Amino acid sequence: MKLRDDAQRIFDAAITAALPDTAVKKALEGEDFSGGRLVLVAIGKAAWSMTKAACDFLGDRIDDGVVITKYDHSKGDLPRIRIFEAGHPVPDANSFEATETAIQLVSGLSEKDKVLFLISGGGSALFEKPLISTEMLENLTKQLLASGANIVEMNTIRKRLSAVKGGKFAKLCEPAKVFSVVLSDIIGDPLDMIASGPAYPDSSTSEQALGIIRKYNLTIPKEIEELLRIESPSTLSNVSTKITGSVTQLCITAEKICREMGYEPVILTASLSCEARDAGSFLASIAKYHENTEKSLAFIAGGETVVHLKGTGKGGRNQELALSAAIGIEGLKDTAVFSVGSDGTDGPTDAAGGYVDGNTKKMLADKGIDLEGMLDNNDAYHALQACDGLIVTGPTGTNVNDLSVLLIRR
Repeated sequence: MKLRDDAQRIFDAAITAALPDTAVKKALEGEDFSGGRLVLVAIGKAAWSMTKAACDFLGDRIDDGVVITKYDHSKGDLPRIRIFEAGHPVPDANSFEATETAIQLVSGLSEKDKVLFLISGGGSALFEKPLISTEMLENLTKQLLASGANIVEMNTIRKRLSAVKGGKFAKLCEPAKVFSVVLSDIIGDPLDMIASGPAYPDSSTSEQALGIIRKYNLTIPKEIEELLRIESPSTLSNVSTKITGSVTQLCITAEKICREMGYEPVILTASLSCEARDAGSFLASIAKYHENTEKSLAFIAGGETVVHLKGTGKGGRNQELALSAAIGIEGLKDTAVFSVGSDGTDGPTDAAGGYVDGNTKKMLADKGIDLEGMLDNNDAYHALQACDGLIVTGPTGTNVNDLSVLLIRR
């Protein structure tokens, strides 16, 4: 269990460093919230945690607020704050009701008033007032998820079908000033793409949106095509923004804790973006190259992979990455790969990710489970479950991409 314990310690330390408490308070320090009313709107998987930090820092200065987060991600009542839990990754009726409440909250504000807007990953689905029918939105979202489109491509489409995305929420807040604090879940921290940029000018174009439809051969009705041809706001004069937290912080913390544990760490990248299976195979190839090393090594990658759904199984990108790595590290001594989502949720499952080592493939074979077959069916969850390879954390309170690590212990 030594390697499994090491993996848990690394992940726990990285997530703790990425929690929004300290980061949000740091972002608020030195900001002037005096004058008129101060209302708070928080969206995303880390919305409750970010709001709690803001409430602790600002106290009674917050006059009213709305939190919109994923189911089971709220941790209790907060003063003067209405809390909504809603659907993710597909918006539902609660998403629409909560968003309408937020819109009403910022309607009629004066130029003396301020909106504290706290944004974290997952906001695209949770914060939504669609310009198309619910059925159309659900169908398109499912097509995008199954196509393997990355988060930037998905948000390029979704912002044009919404009354709040692509800078439109900031327009609804006018003439009040908007101060945004962003917990980034997208590589490179593109502010117009995080949660589909509800308070940031849109840098993408209609032609790019239509190009994504063509690229993945998606089927869309005429109503959606017409909306995709309308450009979003390209300038906003009432918004200031601070980014706090990112996948780079995850990697740096993992590097630090690995070194403290006796590993020689190497950060491969903080912008991993490829097929989950390819990432797992790549980490396994590194393990093979260093099979005869005499020192403990740790190879760290942060980012977000994708999965093209072909089967009918259950899993997520981190579980699929780990399970695919198990093929390449089969039989390697004291070698393990783990991959986890920083928000504690990997795909539509209760797992944060997966852990495998040199014995995983044999362990599954002894139970009559074909590892490659499970991968082909996108059923990493049940394969990992059978060999005690699931990593389950519950909601962590943050969301800054994924962390994948190869450990070689000597």
